[in-house]
Amino acid sequence: MDLISKIIEPKTQIEDNRKLFSNNYLKHLILPLFVEQLLVMSVGIADTLMVSYAGESAVSGVSLVNMFYTIFIYIFTAIASGGAVVVSHYVGSRDREKGSQAASQMVTLAMLASAVSTILVLLFNRQILGLLFGSVDSAVMEASIIYLRISAYSFIALALYNAGAALFRSMGMTRVTMYISLLMNIINVAGNAIGIFVLKAGVAGVAWPSFISRVFAAVVVITLCFSKDNQVVLSLRHIFSWSRDMVRRILGIAVPNSIESGLFQLAKVALSSITALFGTSQIAANGVAQSFWSLSALVGVAMAPAFITVVGQSMGAKDPGAAEYYMTKLLKITFLSSVLWNGAILLATPVMLTLYDLPASTKSLVFILVLIHNIFNSAAFPVAAPFANGLRAAGDVRYTMYVSLFTTVVVRVVLSVILGIWLNLGVTGIALAMAGDWCIRALLMYHRYRGGKWKSFTLI
Repeated sequence: MDLISKIIEPKTQIEDNRKLFSNNYLKHLILPLFVEQLLVMSVGIADTLMVSYAGESAVSGVSLVNMFYTIFIYIFTAIASGGAVVVSHYVGSRDREKGSQAASQMVTLAMLASAVSTILVLLFNRQILGLLFGSVDSAVMEASIIYLRISAYSFIALALYNAGAALFRSMGMTRVTMYISLLMNIINVAGNAIGIFVLKAGVAGVAWPSFISRVFAAVVVITLCFSKDNQVVLSLRHIFSWSRDMVRRILGIAVPNSIESGLFQLAKVALSSITALFGTSQIAANGVAQSFWSLSALVGVAMAPAFITVVGQSMGAKDPGAAEYYMTKLLKITFLSSVLWNGAILLATPVMLTLYDLPASTKSLVFILVLIHNIFNSAAFPVAAPFANGLRAAGDVRYTMYVSLFTTVVVRVVLSVILGIWLNLGVTGIALAMAGDWCIRALLMYHRYRGGKWKSFTLI
């Protein structure tokens, strides 16, 4: 542990009394975030496996709805992230009253956004799905409609859970969200098993357990958010009121995040269309590789909220120097963890591929794709993604949005066309374009960090 402490310690030091977060604190902050993400991914794999027993129509219906459903998840997550940044600043400044108001207004926005989304989906679900996927078989369409309608009932619960979880993370209480996530996913998996194998309820047997688990998680996390022992406490008075200034601060972070996430999702659709041009073998290899990629990216995904908590509180304490110190420290932790994790996944890939019934040539292509991803996921992604969250936590959201839009559209999509189609590299070209996106984004984010302008933003 002493060696690791030396490796992650920044060269530029600050006084001990300005070090708000010890190494032990960071460990207890980060490990639950990683476990939570690993749990979510494992449950996702189990869900996909169980849905397959409900028939091809159910699998197709759930898959199609999930593509559309992601839009709402991005909206709810963006509101939660915007609220978490603002709350973390108030936690750092030790302004409990303003922090509680910000948290409560985050919940207000989450309820409003989810209520509007629910009404729209329940009223126009058939029209929306017909517009998006009108050419699918009638059985698949009916399965999609059933799944989307039931899912819409859980929008408010999902938005409230995201808001409550973000609040606890902004206070550094990540164990709370980990335990709630564990219980929520146990309910979900057990419910899916009952719905599919016992009740034979088809796609409804998958949708209702998700609804029940989300309602459970939302009730628990929001109830805990009212505890007077917390640094920031939800207040009914603030929830059922409207503070234009506080809402503006939250949306100032949330809206750029929503735009960034929405465009990224559109780019994924465009890349899927390009991938579809390369034939069955390459499509299969890309699909399998993406499951490995998701597993490999766990470190980066888990570290992103840690940057928001630590940098946000440091900036809230009016100590940009401490924020810079912890930006560097968290980046070193991310690099070290990413190298070890991605290396382990890469070594395990040949073994895991033996479980797939694929031709040897397809398995070889999968390994190449995983190799490309994991190298750059270790070398560039830590700066391109989780480190960029540190800039967002400081309030530098427009720059990070513009950079993300540029690298997603101009670099990733254009490079995918050039490498994948023009140079005939197929899905390997798509993977290299992804790596190019990360590298250029990382350079631009690090340049911004070194320039120091991010330290001049004021959120509160």
